[in-house]
Order: sequence, then structure tokens, then C-alpha cells
Amino acid sequence: MPKTSARLLSMLSLLQARRDWPGALLAERLDISPRTVRRDVDRLRELGYPIATVKGPDGGYRLDAGSELPPLLFDDDQAVALAVALQIATTSGAGIEEAAMRALHTVRQVMPARLRNRIDTLRVTAVESPAVRPDPRVGGDVLLALGAAVHAREVLRFGYGDSDAPPRRAEPHHLVTWHGRWYLVAWDLDREDWRTFRADRITPRTPTGPRFSPRDLPAADVATFVANRFRGADSSGDWPCHGEVILDLPAATVSQYARDGVVEELGPDRCRLVTGSWSWPGLAASIGRFDADIEVVGPPELKEAFARLARRYAKAAGGTQVED
Repeated sequence: MPKTSARLLSMLSLLQARRDWPGALLAERLDISPRTVRRDVDRLRELGYPIATVKGPDGGYRLDAGSELPPLLFDDDQAVALAVALQIATTSGAGIEEAAMRALHTVRQVMPARLRNRIDTLRVTAVESPAVRPDPRVGGDVLLALGAAVHAREVLRFGYGDSDAPPRRAEPHHLVTWHGRWYLVAWDLDREDWRTFRADRITPRTPTGPRFSPRDLPAADVATFVANRFRGADSSGDWPCHGEVILDLPAATVSQYARDGVVEELGPDRCRLVTGSWSWPGLAASIGRFDADIEVVGPPELKEAFARLARRYAKAAGGTQVED
């Protein structure tokens, strides 16, 4: 590589690494004269890099944002992280899949062979069941509008669902993804409660409303809040329904599928399971998936749920009724 080109790439890398560079320090790091620094800065400007001159006793330079996107430099770790993020974006449901795929191809094409090999062996797949596949996709303009309202802390006015439904007003808090769908976490001003709105059903209205001071979520963080909402848990993160059963299975076997349940070994092929769910029938059904005899310790609501499911399953199997 010609010496001048190598020096320009080194200067560009330094300018991207920190906000301001005194001219004398830049010359020292590159082992060139201040005059050569000025000439190289002019060359980079001609290539489209918006390098501003910083006034002051020492003088210096700053790489600013420009009207167009110039070529960028990434170190190895940044390049790999960017490629992985683009792989995830191809299945994000954000309406940017094609653009992400083209960007990934562009990034991979200019990578050194050692990085291409790392990317080709590291395949990232977003796992989602067909039941939660986002349909329809969320438009990029909608995501940008929601993200801007969250960032600006401005009341969002939007249509939700049916076109003839009355407009909604909310204080947007976070834009999140959950099982392949995009959601807006917001304080609903009309219902005076926290809500999660599906982004693909939101039609933002302009202009946005007044600015607001963000409220505290009723959870440790937004991830915990969203997880609790979708599983029906309360603000403490706990399930609304808890039960205790004895299973004729080894504790090691049950522990593999108990998730956040507590398993206690009672013998070689017997264990106690304390677990929760969003409803009593849901709790009984989740316990019933274990292929073993079940003894319900309590509470009575869980026993009633098992009896209800027994009648329902018997009817589905052929109409035979099961006594309580």
C-alpha cells in the first residue's frame, strides 16, 4: 500500500477513535509534521469525510457527521459484531430484511479472508414459531417514528387496530422485540396504566404531543416488565397462580423442564415440584405434561383445575364423563 494511502487510513482510524485531536498530538501519533497533517486532512475532506477544524490554543481536528455516509473503518471485533447484528436483522420483522441482507453482503465482501471465515462459521438464527411470526411486517417509518417519540419523551398520538377506532394517547417508554414481534411499552394516558402495544397495529399521528417526565416502570427493567406482562405475572415478577405437587419421577428429570419451578428430591423416582403459571388450568396443564402419576398437595384451586381439565379431556376423547 502506498505510504500516503496507509497514512490516510491511520489518520482516519484515529479520528474515529476520539472526538477531538489536537494537531500536534495527531502529528506525533502519525510521526509526521503538522504541515503534512493539514495536507492529509484536506485529502480526507476531498474524499467526503466531514473533518472540522477545532479552534483553540492547541488547534485540532474533529470527524463530524456529514450529509452523506463516507467509507468507514472497523477493527476486527467491530466488523464481526456488525455482521452478526445484520444477520439478526434479516429475521427481525422490522421490514428491513432485504436491506440488511444487502448490507451484510457488502460488509462481507470487503472483509479480509480471516474475518470472512469467522462470519461464515458463525451463523445467527432468530428462532420463532410460526404462531408468533410477525404478519404483517412493521414499516421502517413506523419504527423510526416510535423510536423518535421515545427518545424525545413526547406524548405519542396514534391509531391502534381498526381505522375507525378512536385515537390513543400514550407516553412512550421503550420499543422492544418479543418472540419476533415489535412492541411499544408505554403509559396509556386514557386508561392510566402501563400497556404493551403491537407496533404493526400502530399508526402514528403527527404532530406528537407535549414532552413528559418519564415514569418508573413497575419492574426492575423493561425486559422483566415485558416478560411479566406476557406470562401474566404481577409487577413483582411472580406468577399469579402457584401450586405444589408430588411426581413419580426423578428430580433430575423434572428439573430439565421445570423452568423457574423448584424441584425437591424425595427419593430415587419421586420428587416435589412447586411452580407457577398465569392461570390454574394453565398450571394444571403444564404439570400434566409430565408422564407420571401426580399427587396434588395444594392449593384447592389446583385440584379443581385438574378436575376441570379431566372432564374436558374425557369429553374430547369420546364423551365419557369423569366424576369430580
